[in-house]
Amino acid sequence: QVQLAESGGGLVQAGDSLRLSCAASEHTSNNWVMAWFRQTPGKEREFVGAIRRVGYTTHYADSVRGRFTISRDGAKNTVYLTMDSLIPEDSAVYYCALGNGVILSAIRNSLSYSYWGQGTQVTVSS
Repeated sequence: QVQLAESGGGLVQAGDSLRLSCAASEHTSNNWVMAWFRQTPGKEREFVGAIRRVGYTTHYADSVRGRFTISRDGAKNTVYLTMDSLIPEDSAVYYCALGNGVILSAIRNSLSYSYWGQGTQVTVSS
């Protein structure tokens, strides 16, 4: 069973930066996609960004493009979400997710992912 371990959340001020990490215990496919989602109480889980094994291309939600960056360390099976210029609206529980064989048109859909991290709280104060 693949496990995802997240770390790096916390309380920061608006304008600050934060980096989240997501370490996968293993990859069972060479066609994986690792994604970040976030969720606030009473709302649906929202796509933040993703990185695809194919070409290691990255994709972002409009709300974070230019402020958030996804990178990876292949040797550690770890993906990072670097969040710059944080705003209070970025406050949420952030989840990483792993899916195998996720087609490009489906990467923003949480149902495309089989494995999920435990979530980490990010709070941005104004």
